[in-house]
Amino acid sequence: MNPLKYDSEQVLPSGKINPEILQKFFSLLPFDKTVIVGPQIGEDAAVIEFEGKYLVVKTDPITLTSQNLGWYAVNINANDVACMGATPCWFLLTILLPQKKVTRTFLNDTFSQLLSASKELKVTLVGGHIEVTSRVSEPIAIGQMIGKVSKDKLIRTSGAKVGDVILLTKGIAIEGTNVIYQGKKEELKGKVSASLLKSMENLLYTPGISVVKEALLANEKVKVHCMHDPTEGGLKAGLWEIAYASGTGIRVKREKIPILRETKILCDIYKLDPLGLLASGALILTLDSEEAKKLLNLYQKEGIKCASIGEVVSKKEGLSIVEGSKNYPFSAGCRDELSKIF
Repeated sequence: MNPLKYDSEQVLPSGKINPEILQKFFSLLPFDKTVIVGPQIGEDAAVIEFEGKYLVVKTDPITLTSQNLGWYAVNINANDVACMGATPCWFLLTILLPQKKVTRTFLNDTFSQLLSASKELKVTLVGGHIEVTSRVSEPIAIGQMIGKVSKDKLIRTSGAKVGDVILLTKGIAIEGTNVIYQGKKEELKGKVSASLLKSMENLLYTPGISVVKEALLANEKVKVHCMHDPTEGGLKAGLWEIAYASGTGIRVKREKIPILRETKILCDIYKLDPLGLLASGALILTLDSEEAKKLLNLYQKEGIKCASIGEVVSKKEGLSIVEGSKNYPFSAGCRDELSKIF
Protein backbone atom coordinates (compact mmCIF):
# COMPACT_ATOMS: atom_id res chain seq x y z
CA MET A 1 0.00 0.00 0.00
CA ASN A 2 1.26 3.47 -0.90
CA PRO A 3 1.46 5.47 2.37
CA LEU A 4 1.59 8.78 0.49
CA LYS A 5 -1.93 8.24 -0.90
CA TYR A 6 -1.74 10.36 -4.04
CA ASP A 7 -2.31 9.40 -7.66
CA SER A 8 0.88 7.57 -8.56
CA GLU A 9 0.00 7.64 -12.28
CA GLN A 10 -0.12 11.43 -12.46
CA VAL A 11 2.66 12.83 -14.65
CA LEU A 12 4.81 15.33 -12.78
CA PRO A 13 5.57 18.69 -14.43
CA SER A 14 9.12 19.99 -14.82
CA GLY A 15 10.60 21.99 -11.97
CA LYS A 16 10.61 21.51 -8.22
CA ILE A 17 8.27 18.89 -6.81
CA ASN A 18 5.14 20.26 -5.14
CA PRO A 19 6.00 20.94 -1.46
CA GLU A 20 2.84 19.14 -0.29
CA ILE A 21 4.06 15.91 -1.87
CA LEU A 22 7.50 16.31 -0.33
CA GLN A 23 6.12 17.12 3.11
CA LYS A 24 4.05 13.92 3.13
CA PHE A 25 7.16 11.94 2.30
CA PHE A 26 9.32 13.75 4.85
CA SER A 27 6.81 12.98 7.61
CA LEU A 28 7.46 9.25 7.13
CA LEU A 29 11.24 9.40 7.42
CA PRO A 30 13.06 8.08 10.51
CA PHE A 31 15.70 10.20 12.23
CA ASP A 32 18.36 9.53 14.80
CA LYS A 33 19.30 11.88 17.61
CA THR A 34 22.36 13.23 15.79
CA VAL A 35 20.17 14.76 13.05
CA ILE A 36 19.60 18.38 14.06
CA VAL A 37 18.03 19.48 10.77
CA GLY A 38 16.66 16.87 8.40
CA PRO A 39 14.83 17.31 5.09
CA GLN A 40 12.48 20.26 5.50
CA ILE A 41 10.83 22.65 3.05
CA GLY A 42 12.84 25.87 2.91
CA GLU A 43 15.91 24.72 4.83
CA ASP A 44 19.09 24.97 2.77
CA ALA A 45 20.94 21.91 4.09
CA ALA A 46 20.98 19.07 6.59
CA VAL A 47 22.71 19.47 9.95
CA ILE A 48 24.31 16.57 11.84
CA GLU A 49 25.90 16.71 15.29
CA PHE A 50 29.46 15.39 15.21
CA GLU A 51 32.18 15.60 17.87
CA GLY A 52 30.92 18.75 19.54
CA LYS A 53 30.22 20.65 16.31
CA TYR A 54 27.68 20.58 13.53
CA LEU A 55 28.35 19.18 10.09
CA VAL A 56 26.23 20.89 7.44
CA VAL A 57 25.59 18.74 4.37
CA LYS A 58 24.06 19.76 1.06
CA THR A 59 23.49 18.10 -2.31
CA ASP A 60 22.29 19.97 -5.38
CA PRO A 61 22.26 19.21 -9.12
CA ILE A 62 23.04 21.57 -11.99
CA THR A 63 20.27 20.91 -14.51
CA LEU A 64 19.29 24.24 -16.08
CA THR A 65 22.57 24.67 -17.97
CA SER A 66 25.42 22.48 -19.18
CA GLN A 67 27.88 25.39 -19.40
CA ASN A 68 30.45 26.03 -16.65
CA LEU A 69 29.36 22.89 -14.79
CA GLY A 70 32.39 22.74 -12.51
CA TRP A 71 32.06 26.36 -11.39
CA TYR A 72 28.32 26.08 -10.82
CA ALA A 73 28.50 22.78 -8.94
CA VAL A 74 30.99 24.01 -6.34
CA ASN A 75 29.47 27.44 -5.80
CA ILE A 76 25.80 26.46 -5.73
CA ASN A 77 26.39 23.79 -3.10
CA ALA A 78 28.77 25.99 -1.09
CA ASN A 79 26.14 28.74 -0.99
CA ASP A 80 23.59 26.57 0.76
CA VAL A 81 26.11 25.42 3.35
CA ALA A 82 27.19 29.01 4.03
CA CYS A 83 23.56 30.10 4.43
CA MET A 84 23.42 27.82 7.47
CA GLY A 85 26.39 29.70 8.90
CA ALA A 86 28.89 26.94 8.08
CA THR A 87 32.25 27.13 6.34
CA PRO A 88 32.31 24.89 3.22
CA CYS A 89 35.11 22.32 3.57
CA TRP A 90 34.72 19.12 1.55
CA PHE A 91 33.12 18.50 -1.84
CA LEU A 92 31.99 15.44 -3.79
CA LEU A 93 30.87 15.57 -7.43
CA THR A 94 29.01 13.23 -9.75
CA ILE A 95 28.97 14.05 -13.47
CA LEU A 96 26.78 12.21 -15.97
CA LEU A 97 27.69 12.77 -19.62
CA PRO A 98 25.63 11.89 -22.73
CA GLN A 99 26.98 9.51 -25.35
CA LYS A 100 28.52 10.87 -28.57
CA LYS A 101 28.20 14.53 -27.54
CA VAL A 102 30.97 15.34 -25.07
CA THR A 103 34.65 15.80 -25.92
CA ARG A 104 37.77 15.68 -23.79
CA THR A 105 37.94 19.46 -24.15
CA PHE A 106 34.59 19.76 -22.35
CA LEU A 107 35.88 17.47 -19.62
CA ASN A 108 39.13 19.43 -19.28
CA ASP A 109 37.20 22.71 -19.06
CA THR A 110 34.89 21.28 -16.40
CA PHE A 111 37.82 20.04 -14.31
CA SER A 112 39.52 23.43 -14.69
CA GLN A 113 36.38 25.21 -13.43
CA LEU A 114 36.12 22.75 -10.55
CA LEU A 115 39.73 23.41 -9.57
CA SER A 116 39.37 27.20 -9.76
CA ALA A 117 36.17 27.29 -7.72
CA SER A 118 37.58 24.92 -5.10
CA LYS A 119 40.75 26.99 -4.70
CA GLU A 120 38.80 30.22 -4.41
CA LEU A 121 36.62 28.85 -1.60
CA LYS A 122 39.41 26.75 -0.04
CA VAL A 123 37.31 23.62 -0.53
CA THR A 124 38.80 20.13 -0.91
CA LEU A 125 37.44 17.67 -3.48
CA VAL A 126 37.28 14.35 -1.64
CA GLY A 127 35.42 12.09 -4.06
CA GLY A 128 32.69 11.57 -6.61
CA HIS A 129 31.84 9.72 -9.80
CA ILE A 130 31.91 10.42 -13.54
CA GLU A 131 30.61 8.42 -16.49
CA VAL A 132 29.22 8.57 -20.02
CA THR A 133 25.71 7.14 -20.17
CA SER A 134 22.81 6.77 -22.58
CA ARG A 135 20.43 7.78 -19.77
CA VAL A 136 21.00 11.53 -20.16
CA SER A 137 20.82 13.82 -23.19
CA GLU A 138 22.79 16.73 -21.68
CA PRO A 139 25.66 16.88 -19.17
CA ILE A 140 24.43 16.90 -15.57
CA ALA A 141 26.44 17.56 -12.43
CA ILE A 142 25.33 16.68 -8.91
CA GLY A 143 27.43 18.09 -6.11
CA GLN A 144 27.58 17.47 -2.39
CA MET A 145 29.18 19.99 -0.05
CA ILE A 146 30.04 19.37 3.59
CA GLY A 147 30.81 22.21 5.96
CA LYS A 148 31.21 22.75 9.68
CA VAL A 149 29.93 25.31 12.17
CA SER A 150 30.02 25.75 15.93
CA LYS A 151 26.72 25.02 17.62
CA ASP A 152 26.10 28.62 18.65
CA LYS A 153 26.53 29.92 15.07
CA LEU A 154 24.05 27.72 13.20
CA ILE A 155 21.58 29.75 11.11
CA ARG A 156 18.27 28.33 9.88
CA THR A 157 15.76 29.49 7.31
CA SER A 158 13.12 28.92 9.97
CA GLY A 159 14.75 31.56 12.17
CA ALA A 160 13.04 34.58 10.57
CA LYS A 161 11.05 36.60 13.13
CA VAL A 162 8.10 38.97 12.78
CA GLY A 163 9.47 42.51 12.63
CA ASP A 164 12.75 41.51 10.98
CA VAL A 165 14.15 43.67 8.22
CA ILE A 166 14.73 41.79 4.95
CA LEU A 167 18.05 42.50 3.22
CA LEU A 168 19.09 41.39 -0.26
CA THR A 169 22.69 41.41 -1.49
CA LYS A 170 23.93 42.21 -5.00
CA GLY A 171 20.66 41.95 -6.93
CA ILE A 172 18.65 39.63 -9.13
CA ALA A 173 18.84 37.59 -11.22
CA ILE A 174 22.56 36.94 -11.65
CA GLU A 175 22.51 33.24 -12.47
CA GLY A 176 19.32 33.29 -14.52
CA THR A 177 20.61 36.14 -16.67
CA ASN A 178 23.87 34.33 -17.35
CA VAL A 179 22.04 31.10 -18.20
CA ILE A 180 19.81 32.93 -20.70
CA TYR A 181 22.89 34.53 -22.24
CA GLN A 182 24.63 31.15 -22.59
CA GLY A 183 21.61 29.59 -24.27
CA LYS A 184 20.56 32.52 -26.45
CA LYS A 185 23.76 34.45 -27.19
CA GLU A 186 23.63 33.99 -30.97
CA GLU A 187 20.02 35.12 -31.06
CA LEU A 188 20.79 38.09 -28.80
CA LYS A 189 23.61 39.45 -30.97
CA GLY A 190 21.14 41.37 -33.10
CA LYS A 191 19.16 42.66 -30.13
CA VAL A 192 21.70 43.64 -27.48
CA SER A 193 24.96 45.60 -27.68
CA ALA A 194 28.28 43.76 -27.62
CA SER A 195 29.29 45.46 -24.36
CA LEU A 196 26.09 44.36 -22.66
CA LEU A 197 26.50 40.80 -23.93
CA LYS A 198 30.00 40.77 -22.45
CA SER A 199 28.59 41.97 -19.15
CA MET A 200 26.02 39.14 -19.20
CA GLU A 201 28.78 36.63 -19.86
CA ASN A 202 30.84 37.93 -16.95
CA LEU A 203 27.99 37.86 -14.42
CA LEU A 204 29.04 34.37 -13.40
CA TYR A 205 32.20 35.89 -11.91
CA THR A 206 31.33 39.60 -11.49
CA PRO A 207 29.43 40.09 -9.24
CA GLY A 208 29.44 36.28 -9.25
CA ILE A 209 27.12 33.53 -8.04
CA SER A 210 28.87 32.88 -4.72
CA VAL A 211 27.37 34.26 -1.51
CA VAL A 212 29.85 32.52 0.80
CA LYS A 213 31.82 35.66 1.68
CA GLU A 214 28.81 37.80 2.61
CA ALA A 215 27.04 34.96 4.43
CA LEU A 216 30.00 34.07 6.65
CA LEU A 217 30.83 37.73 7.24
CA ALA A 218 27.28 38.45 8.40
CA ASN A 219 27.24 35.43 10.70
CA GLU A 220 30.56 36.46 12.25
CA LYS A 221 29.84 40.16 12.80
CA VAL A 222 26.11 40.56 13.55
CA LYS A 223 23.16 38.62 14.93
CA VAL A 224 21.38 37.12 11.93
CA HIS A 225 18.04 35.36 12.34
CA CYS A 226 17.80 33.85 8.86
CA MET A 227 19.86 33.55 5.68
CA HIS A 228 18.60 31.98 2.49
CA ASP A 229 19.89 31.48 -1.03
CA PRO A 230 17.20 32.13 -3.69
CA THR A 231 17.84 29.70 -6.53
CA GLU A 232 15.26 27.99 -8.75
CA GLY A 233 12.04 30.00 -8.76
CA GLY A 234 13.94 33.19 -8.01
CA LEU A 235 13.39 35.75 -5.29
CA LYS A 236 9.69 34.91 -4.97
CA ALA A 237 10.48 31.26 -4.26
CA GLY A 238 13.21 32.20 -1.79
CA LEU A 239 10.91 34.52 0.15
CA TRP A 240 8.11 31.94 0.10
CA GLU A 241 10.49 29.31 1.49
CA ILE A 242 11.50 31.62 4.34
CA ALA A 243 7.85 32.32 5.17
CA TYR A 244 6.94 28.62 5.02
CA ALA A 245 9.87 27.48 7.16
CA SER A 246 9.47 30.22 9.77
CA GLY A 247 5.65 30.33 9.89
CA THR A 248 5.53 34.01 9.00
CA GLY A 249 4.44 36.38 6.27
CA ILE A 250 6.57 38.56 3.99
CA ARG A 251 6.09 42.09 2.69
CA VAL A 252 8.56 43.57 0.20
CA LYS A 253 8.57 46.78 -1.81
CA ARG A 254 9.02 46.27 -5.53
CA GLU A 255 10.94 49.51 -6.04
CA LYS A 256 13.45 48.51 -3.34
CA ILE A 257 14.41 45.24 -5.03
CA PRO A 258 17.69 45.65 -6.95
CA ILE A 259 17.21 44.16 -10.40
CA LEU A 260 20.27 44.07 -12.64
CA ARG A 261 20.11 46.10 -15.84
CA GLU A 262 21.07 43.00 -17.81
CA THR A 263 18.22 41.08 -16.18
CA LYS A 264 15.67 43.77 -16.98
CA ILE A 265 16.68 43.78 -20.65
CA LEU A 266 16.46 40.01 -21.06
CA CYS A 267 13.20 39.79 -19.15
CA ASP A 268 11.72 42.48 -21.41
CA ILE A 269 12.87 40.60 -24.52
CA TYR A 270 11.55 37.21 -23.41
CA LYS A 271 8.56 38.42 -21.35
CA LEU A 272 9.81 36.95 -18.07
CA ASP A 273 9.21 37.95 -14.47
CA PRO A 274 12.64 38.82 -12.99
CA LEU A 275 11.36 37.99 -9.50
CA GLY A 276 10.77 34.38 -10.57
CA LEU A 277 14.09 33.92 -12.34
CA LEU A 278 16.97 31.74 -11.08
CA ALA A 279 18.68 34.01 -8.56
CA SER A 280 21.89 32.41 -7.27
CA GLY A 281 24.38 35.14 -6.37
CA ALA A 282 21.92 37.03 -4.19
CA LEU A 283 21.58 36.41 -0.46
CA ILE A 284 18.43 37.04 1.57
CA LEU A 285 18.96 37.89 5.24
CA THR A 286 16.49 38.73 8.00
CA LEU A 287 17.53 40.43 11.23
CA ASP A 288 16.28 43.10 13.60
CA SER A 289 16.53 46.73 12.54
CA GLU A 290 19.60 47.65 14.60
CA GLU A 291 21.57 44.64 13.41
CA ALA A 292 20.44 45.39 9.85
CA LYS A 293 21.94 48.89 10.08
CA LYS A 294 25.22 47.45 11.33
CA LEU A 295 25.34 44.92 8.50
CA LEU A 296 24.50 47.48 5.81
CA ASN A 297 27.40 49.63 7.04
CA LEU A 298 29.72 46.63 7.17
CA TYR A 299 28.79 45.50 3.67
CA GLN A 300 29.32 49.02 2.34
CA LYS A 301 32.85 49.06 3.78
CA GLU A 302 33.53 45.66 2.21
CA GLY A 303 32.20 46.72 -1.20
CA ILE A 304 29.21 44.35 -1.05
CA LYS A 305 26.03 45.84 -2.48
CA CYS A 306 23.01 45.32 -0.24
CA ALA A 307 19.49 46.75 -0.05
CA SER A 308 16.69 46.71 2.50
CA ILE A 309 13.68 45.40 0.56
CA GLY A 310 10.97 44.73 3.14
CA GLU A 311 10.02 43.11 6.41
CA VAL A 312 8.86 39.88 7.96
CA VAL A 313 5.20 40.13 9.00
CA SER A 314 2.72 37.83 10.71
CA LYS A 315 1.54 34.72 8.93
CA LYS A 316 -2.03 36.03 8.70
CA GLU A 317 -0.76 39.00 6.66
CA GLY A 318 0.51 36.60 4.01
CA LEU A 319 3.06 37.29 1.30
CA SER A 320 2.84 40.49 -0.69
CA ILE A 321 4.75 42.78 -3.00
CA VAL A 322 3.98 46.47 -2.52
CA GLU A 323 3.85 48.62 -5.65
CA GLY A 324 2.89 52.21 -4.90
CA SER A 325 -0.24 52.13 -2.77
CA LYS A 326 -1.21 48.57 -3.74
CA ASN A 327 -0.35 45.21 -2.23
CA TYR A 328 -0.06 42.26 -4.61
CA PRO A 329 -0.17 38.82 -2.98
CA PHE A 330 2.33 36.31 -4.34
CA SER A 331 3.23 32.68 -4.00
CA ALA A 332 6.07 30.59 -5.35
CA GLY A 333 5.44 28.46 -8.39
CA CYS A 334 7.32 25.19 -8.79
CA ARG A 335 8.70 26.24 -12.19
CA ASP A 336 11.41 28.77 -12.81
CA GLU A 337 10.86 31.47 -15.42
CA LEU A 338 13.64 29.84 -17.45
CA SER A 339 11.26 27.00 -18.28
CA LYS A 340 9.33 29.41 -20.52
CA ILE A 341 12.20 29.72 -22.97
CA PHE A 342 14.23 26.51 -22.57
